[in-house]
Amino acid sequence: MNPPAMTHQNPVRRQDPDNLMSLNIVTPGFRLGAGHLSDLSRDDLRKGLNNGGALLLRDFDTSVAEFSALVERVSDRVSLDPARTFNGRVAQKVDAGTDAVGLHLENGNSPFNSSYAWFFCEEAPRQGSRTTVCDGTRVWRALPQSTRLRFMQSPIEYSRRVSEERWKTLVMHTLRCHSQDEVSFSDLEALCAGTDTGLIHHDNGDISYIYRTAAVYVTAGGDIAFANSILGPSYNYETPVIRFSDNGEEIDRGLRRQLQVVMESVTEEVPWQDGDILLVDNCRTMHGRRRIEDTRRTIYNALSDF
Repeated sequence: MNPPAMTHQNPVRRQDPDNLMSLNIVTPGFRLGAGHLSDLSRDDLRKGLNNGGALLLRDFDTSVAEFSALVERVSDRVSLDPARTFNGRVAQKVDAGTDAVGLHLENGNSPFNSSYAWFFCEEAPRQGSRTTVCDGTRVWRALPQSTRLRFMQSPIEYSRRVSEERWKTLVMHTLRCHSQDEVSFSDLEALCAGTDTGLIHHDNGDISYIYRTAAVYVTAGGDIAFANSILGPSYNYETPVIRFSDNGEEIDRGLRRQLQVVMESVTEEVPWQDGDILLVDNCRTMHGRRRIEDTRRTIYNALSDF
């Protein structure tokens, strides 16, 4: 018997005139090529991200274990955040307090970012508390010409200090070491090779880094996306200083406010239901969160490349 046709749901009204949803919500069906998570291929997922960079899988048979199995099966590499609680080898519980979280790329302010960000909603909030998504191509079109020109002229750089416990935990899990005793600063340097990152090893074991990267990207479809972590959170880490690389000028409150207003005008909320899986193109689409109003909300995430 053929599975039911995939259905599209567009519950969130657009706030700009282009009439295209960034969030693509799909249920099991032949147009995705899958009736079960185990049937989904990398190509299925990439196609689902084509329109707006965010794909919500709904009404599949899901659990934390099934979510983790999907991520591991389709991914070449899985990244972890050492500050978060683990649930198995892949899933980590999202726990960033109750305040609203600004739009950002996951790990976008460090050299350990990934191409895709995954989220599994074990228990959906009954009020508020929604995840937000924002397609960077729409942000780019909405920005003033002078702002676009400035970000085209120069990369940006994030700089901050990280405790020895944090960076060693990251390296330990990335290299699958048994303990932090097996980790050295040279291991961290090797992991950062190939990225534009400067590292300083302090006497107490902490490190400081400067990570340089573009704030603007060209998508696989050839569109320009304003996608970065300028407005992002630092719940478990020191707040980074963010500057333009060409002259060291810090991104000030006025520019941040302009970006916040433009991004909010093209932001959508994820209408979570229990068991939903959200996949986000972490090179194109930023995500954030409204203030937590329902603490029953339970969401896990993972980062990967495929």
